[in-house]
Amino acid sequence: MAEEVKLLGRRLSPFSTRVRIALNLKEVAHEFVTVEIFGQKSEILLKSNPVYKKIPVLLHHGNPICESMVILHYIDDVWARSPSILPSHPYDRAIARFWVTYIDDNLLNTIWGMIMAASKGAAKEATGRAAEILQTLEEAFKQCSQGKNFFGGDAIGYLDIALGSYLGPLKAGEKLSNMELLDEKKVPLLAGWAERFSKHDAVREVLAGAEEYIEMIQSMADGVPTV
Repeated sequence: MAEEVKLLGRRLSPFSTRVRIALNLKEVAHEFVTVEIFGQKSEILLKSNPVYKKIPVLLHHGNPICESMVILHYIDDVWARSPSILPSHPYDRAIARFWVTYIDDNLLNTIWGMIMAASKGAAKEATGRAAEILQTLEEAFKQCSQGKNFFGGDAIGYLDIALGSYLGPLKAGEKLSNMELLDEKKVPLLAGWAERFSKHDAVREVLAGAEEYIEMIQSMADGVPTV
């Protein structure tokens, strides 16, 4: 009997994208359920995540699991087959968690700041901060990948998914600010990684592009959010 797996989310939510990639990597058949997060939130969301009322939520046999990186841990534990999402060695897992925290604490807010500043013609400071963060992550890639294609080594892993989920907003920010941040001259390792990640079979269909985010940003400016 097929397992009942549903994911509550939105296409343009980077956090929903993380879970979709993880499920694809593990080849877990699932239903992606788009829920309302603005105005009157979907009843299924309120019931499944009454504390934060946020996406994503994974429903496995009706049991809800919330928060994107917590869900990734759950997926890796429940569907323990290869490929593994988290590194096998405790030290490597600790390092991956450290960098995920760094990314979530710094990158997304900086990207949105860059996008908002671009609309006011004042993107220089925000893009400068984004460039600094990417330079730091360039060094992290050198350390974690050990010369291989992904942060996780030969295969996409925990840290790849965390950072890769932000590629759409980042590229939207580049277009809106007319600044190239994933510049192969400045961050060659990250630039190559981003291209490989975006083309991966588990990623390609679920990773939204820059134009979709730009359309969403414009709709938000008009008071009609579509994320």
